[in-house]
Amino acid sequence: MTIKHWLWLSALAALIVALILLQPILVPFVIAAALAYLGDPIVDWLQRYRMSRTAGVIVVFAGLSLINLLGLLLMLPLLQDQILLFLHNLPGYMQWLYGLLQPWLGPLAPEGETWNADTLRAVISEHINGAGGVAAAVWDTLSRPGMVLMAFIGNIVLVPVITFYLLRDWDALVQHIRDLLPRRALPTVTTLARETDTVLSAFIRGQLLVMLALGVLYSVGLWMVGLDLALLIGMAAGMVSFVPYLGFIVGLLSASVAILVQTQEFMPLLWVLTVFGVGQILESSLLTPLLVGDRIGLHPVAVIFAVLAGGQLFGFMGVMLALPTAAVVAVMLRHARQRWLSSNLYLNDS
Repeated sequence: MTIKHWLWLSALAALIVALILLQPILVPFVIAAALAYLGDPIVDWLQRYRMSRTAGVIVVFAGLSLINLLGLLLMLPLLQDQILLFLHNLPGYMQWLYGLLQPWLGPLAPEGETWNADTLRAVISEHINGAGGVAAAVWDTLSRPGMVLMAFIGNIVLVPVITFYLLRDWDALVQHIRDLLPRRALPTVTTLARETDTVLSAFIRGQLLVMLALGVLYSVGLWMVGLDLALLIGMAAGMVSFVPYLGFIVGLLSASVAILVQTQEFMPLLWVLTVFGVGQILESSLLTPLLVGDRIGLHPVAVIFAVLAGGQLFGFMGVMLALPTAAVVAVMLRHARQRWLSSNLYLNDS
């Protein structure tokens, strides 16, 4: 390898180390960059109608803020009632779970103790540090409610401010990066960037629509079944459905436990299974092909690996960046494959 290659590798390693060290403060910047990326085409469209960049940003920013505000005003009261109901029923859920698992967990209890809420909490606290990735990060975060509240308030304040400035200067930032590229590499990098932008923007917009559609579908279906926590469980299942089958599994397990505790009957459980079965069929046969298609070009196993790897390496920020990064890597791998198949080394060996 030449000195130039070593310099590039060193720069990449330094960037990865910097991301790891700065991880606690990067979340609002990542969210703001994603919002600016999604809003930039709308601002560009407004500029074509002789509107200044700043005025276009203000229009888009005000429109998105209004939509979010209306959504919060509509959803928060409903979600608040659902969360309060869940907390009220939580002791019943735990008691039902203890009764169900007692015959199997009894021999595994610590010596001289029996399974109860305190024992279970102590065992989880003792072993949770050994779990890597997203679970450990979430547990550690939830165990510090004061820090969670401060971080949440800080993000609420920072994200709109950062989004506004990034959206206003997005084209200028892209041009600055373009000007720094080596002239010989500019055509290749431009082609890769253009294809990545097409894939990524289409995938993100399509996936958001799929998540929203599944959240509504699950919520309505569970409401028709008679589940008290229909909105909370349905929307949560829809929001995590960006990982293949995760929304289905989380929603099915949560709704099954909730309906069994609520009704003490097994017949409603069959209707819950039907709701998530229909949702899974519609997602795979209609929603994903129609709204997302094959825009990311990754196998579901690769998507799952990307999300888990991102969570393991960078926590919550890694989970958010996993699929965009995977989309970029997929584009680069497709171009690398094309170059390999047309290379002298491949053709001579064949």
